[in-house]
Parts: sequence; structure tokens; C-alpha cells
Amino acid sequence: MKQIKRKSDCPINFALEIFGDRWTFLIVRDLMFKGKHFYGEFLQSEEGIATNILSDRLSLLEGNGIIKRSGDPGHKQKIRYRLTKKGIDLVPLLVEFIMWSAKYDKDSAVDLTFVKTVKKDKARMIADICKGLLEALQDQ
Repeated sequence: MKQIKRKSDCPINFALEIFGDRWTFLIVRDLMFKGKHFYGEFLQSEEGIATNILSDRLSLLEGNGIIKRSGDPGHKQKIRYRLTKKGIDLVPLLVEFIMWSAKYDKDSAVDLTFVKTVKKDKARMIADICKGLLEALQDQ
């Protein structure tokens, strides 16, 4: 598992050392919102992550307690990835990224129903997403 050597104790630096590239948050997005759990599913994302980068980022996320991996009961040779509680705690941050992009990117593929729901009751939407992810985590 990949651990990061901290360069400073700045809270922003701490987060950037884990999430300072585009791929790390896209993997979290796929786990959080797209229901992806397997290596091959991450490779199929439209952004086209390379296998070496995917392996590195999965190791980084696991090493920092954001995700955990386990065997897949349906297929002994497959590894299943899931967000941990620490990873699920990123939901509000990703919701804010989505809302910011919806506001400033006219070409965004954002789900307008999602945006309307967040605008109506952001706290409820975040709680519902977290609840679903936590239930899935406990079911394994």
C-alpha cells in the first residue's frame, strides 16, 4: 500500500497529497456515484485512465484508508473495491464539485435532477447518498 510522506502539516497540503491529481477523485467518483467496484470497470471510464496509474491510485487510496479491497464472493480471483467511512466522508466535497461545475461549465454533463435536488435540500441529499454507501459497506 502506498503511503505519502508529508511535506507539511498544512490541511490543504494534506488533502492535495492524496487528491492532488485528477485520477484520484475520478476513482472516488466512480465508487461513489457510478457503482463501480472492480478494476476493469474503472478502466472503462470515459476519461481513459492507464493501467499503471489506476493501480497506483488504488494503492494510494487504500494506503490512506479511503478505500478498502476485498475478495469478490462471486468470483474468487476478482478484487472488489469499496469506499471506507473515511471515503464516504468525501460525499459533501464531491457534491460541491458537481454543483460548482454545473454553475460554471456550460458543457457539463451534470444531471439536472441532481442539481435541482441539491438546491432544494443539500443536507438531505448528502445524507441519503452517505446512507446508501454506508449500507453497502455494512452488507459486505
